[in-house]
Amino acid sequence: MFRATATIAAAILLTSTALAQSEPKGDTVEVNGMQVYYEVSGSGDPLVVLHGAYMTIPSMGDIIPTLAKTHTVYALEFQGHGRTNDIDRPITYPNLADDVAAFMDAVELEKADIFGYSMGAAAGLQLAIRHPEKVDQLVAASVAYDVSGWQPAFTAFIPQMAPEMFVGTPMEDEYKKLAVNKDGFRALVEKLIALEKEPMAWEADVKALKAPMLIIAGDADVSTLEHNVALFRLLGGGEMGDMGQPLSPSRLAILPATSHTAVINQTELLHAFIEPFLKGETPAGFMQ
Repeated sequence: MFRATATIAAAILLTSTALAQSEPKGDTVEVNGMQVYYEVSGSGDPLVVLHGAYMTIPSMGDIIPTLAKTHTVYALEFQGHGRTNDIDRPITYPNLADDVAAFMDAVELEKADIFGYSMGAAAGLQLAIRHPEKVDQLVAASVAYDVSGWQPAFTAFIPQMAPEMFVGTPMEDEYKKLAVNKDGFRALVEKLIALEKEPMAWEADVKALKAPMLIIAGDADVSTLEHNVALFRLLGGGEMGDMGQPLSPSRLAILPATSHTAVINQTELLHAFIEPFLKGETPAGFMQ
């Protein structure tokens, strides 16, 4: 009886410990004049997760806890987003990339895999360009490397963007739930509108990248399908397999019937693409 009770108690203790370890641990760290909020969860090889514009760690959904089952996930909140304060500085992709590099230094993370969505994907791409020593493998969902890659409808919409379109909306309500400065939403919107107008012409830098990259896009995303294929080809992809040559270490995945904002919600599909890429697994053909 005692042995059975002890065994049950031990099992409960182990389960409780495992559950406690799986809970994200939140903290802040000084980065380039900001107190950057971040959460660490899971165990395994390090993976830094970068959210999109107007988003936070929670709004990235279930992909973070799913990835934390096999990775130590470091999810951070960018300048002016969520629990990270804003500073007197524009939000640009190089600035965001430098923030991520400084964050990794601050938490003593020498090198890691990177997963970014939308603005976070472009920041991850700039991180690989500006700080290649920090990036092991890059997963970029909904990204472009040149302004010519945006859908014509989005390109036409950018000049019409104004803070009034966002202020007083549910997006502002969500912002106020976590924001350090509850009155800072309009200033953030102004910076993010300016970000949409930032020049992007990174082709030469992308072509020189050494880190393998998984490109993920919806078939109705903000970047065109042609642009995603062009990005894949810049990284050495798109050649025929089964001809005796190794496949490119980079990969391309297109999600069907998927708009830009629907990409991040497809946890199972995203994980099915991301996990084999990070592990270096490839499907076996009958010619191999």
